[in-house]
Amino acid sequence: MVWSRAFLLRVFFPSLILIGIVFGVLGQCAQAQGNFPNKPIRLIVGFAPGGGADSAARLIVPKLAEKLGQSVVIDNRPGAGGNLASEILAKSDPDGYTIMLTTVGSMAINPHMPGGTSFNPLLDFSMISQGVNFSNILVVRTESNIKSLQDYVALGKDKNAFVTFGSSGNGSTGHLAGELLKARTGMSAQHINYKGGGPAMTDLLGGNITAIFASTPTAVPMINGGKLRAIAVTSPKRIPGLSNVPTVAEQGYPGYQALNWYAFIAPPKVPLAVIDKLNQAITATLKDPGTIDRLHTVDLEAAPSTPQELASIVKSENEMWGRIIKNINLTER
Repeated sequence: MVWSRAFLLRVFFPSLILIGIVFGVLGQCAQAQGNFPNKPIRLIVGFAPGGGADSAARLIVPKLAEKLGQSVVIDNRPGAGGNLASEILAKSDPDGYTIMLTTVGSMAINPHMPGGTSFNPLLDFSMISQGVNFSNILVVRTESNIKSLQDYVALGKDKNAFVTFGSSGNGSTGHLAGELLKARTGMSAQHINYKGGGPAMTDLLGGNITAIFASTPTAVPMINGGKLRAIAVTSPKRIPGLSNVPTVAEQGYPGYQALNWYAFIAPPKVPLAVIDKLNQAITATLKDPGTIDRLHTVDLEAAPSTPQELASIVKSENEMWGRIIKNINLTER
């Protein structure tokens, strides 16, 4: 059979155009990934300015911007214990130009809280690197009559007292640290939810709440400045910058711990080449001596990782916090 030239063009030319478009788009994507980043990076933080996550981000960002060769703009999106920011990230373009400094609350605690989350942290994000590890600190105002953890627990058992504790949000480790202490001691204390450690600290300093389970970036400057008294740390060991402050476990509650961490994540389906570049820049930043020293001023420990290691951490922490939340039987957020 002999086909005319016009017939061949009519049948095969559209397909050739489509193939050309596909290869052109793939070429442009590869080139874009190769040039990444060529514009500023947006770093979402799910809490208000002045809190622990925001403070950590501002300590890390200067060197990270240098390593990336682009400015890194912090975008504070407080609300729902970090869930609002996580939802924004999950719907962002998967090009690597929007990332997030997330928390253990968003990634491992909130999904197990009453009502759950609209996202699955194990499936709906691209892992980049773990960021930092740190403890929470139970703090009161220096004017408070509470001098020790025993004083705080005793006040919580006094039927004539109304004891409160604040945290950076429902589902935060600060929140869960307080709930764990209540479960272990039998004390009563009303949790007060804030949109970040900064607003919670403002209310504590104003005398509106009894105490806070605060992150180290939020609490340490206030402790060193004489505005707060540290009662206990929630880590299994004392922290270097506050070596005179005993752990909760040391003060009569062995096995108690509520550790905290922040990590870098991206929207789902970000190209692996882009994730690799972000991971390289972040891990180099977290290994930088200047960055490490800045983090140490607020007792944060740099903890760079591979994306695979972060995924394993998120999975393990989900299982652990899921068990804890079930055991303390939280009925509301």
